[in-house]
Amino acid sequence: SQISICRELPNVEVITLSLNGIWDLEPLNRCQNLSELYLRKNNITSLNELFYLKNLPRLRVLWLSENPCCGSDPHRYRMTVLRNLPSLQKLDNQAVTEEELSQALVDGEEITAPPAGRSVENSCPESTESTTETESELLNFSLEETNRIREELGMWPVPGDKFSSFSPREMDCNRKKGNNVLNAILLLTKELDLEGLEIVQQTVGRRLQAFRKKELQEE
Repeated sequence: SQISICRELPNVEVITLSLNGIWDLEPLNRCQNLSELYLRKNNITSLNELFYLKNLPRLRVLWLSENPCCGSDPHRYRMTVLRNLPSLQKLDNQAVTEEELSQALVDGEEITAPPAGRSVENSCPESTESTTETESELLNFSLEETNRIREELGMWPVPGDKFSSFSPREMDCNRKKGNNVLNAILLLTKELDLEGLEIVQQTVGRRLQAFRKKELQEE
C-alpha cells in the first residue's frame, strides 16, 4: 500500500494526505487515535474505502472532497459518508448536523465490506513494486498547511507532536540506504515530546540553511 507506513503509527492523531494520489485507506485501520484526516484531491475511487475508517473511535474531522468517489451526486455522497461515520463533526469544510445524521439513515448507503478484491488483512492489489520500496516511502511533514486548513474551519492549530503527513515518492535504487535512514528517523519522531521535536526542527533548519548556502556558493 502507498501509505503502509501508517501501520507503524498507531497513536497518530492528525494526518494530512492531500494531493498524494492515495487510493487505498486500509493502513489507516490501525490508527485508533486518529481524530482528523485530510484526504482531498486524491485517487480514492470507491466509497467502500470508508470501511477502513468505520472502527476509528475518535475520528471527528474528515476532508474527502475532490476524489473520484464523491461522484456526481453530492447529497448521496455526503449521506453515505455520514451514515457510515456518524461520529464525524466536520465533513469537507462543513459542520455535521443532527438532521443530516438522521437523513443519512434514509438516503445513505451502508458499507459493510471493503472494496471488491480486498480485505482488512490484505488490501494491496497485484503490483511489481517490492515491499522494501513500499515501506521506504518518503514522508513530508506539512504542519503549516494543515493548520491553515484548521484555521479556515475555525479550529485550534494542532501541536507538532500530534501530527503526521505523508507524501509518497518514487525511489532510485542508489537512494534506498538513505531512505531507510530517513524512515528510521521519521518513525522515531513519534516517540519525542514537544521539546524534543523543537530541537529536531532547529537542527534540521540549521542543516538546511547550510545546504542552501553551499548551493548558492556553487552557483
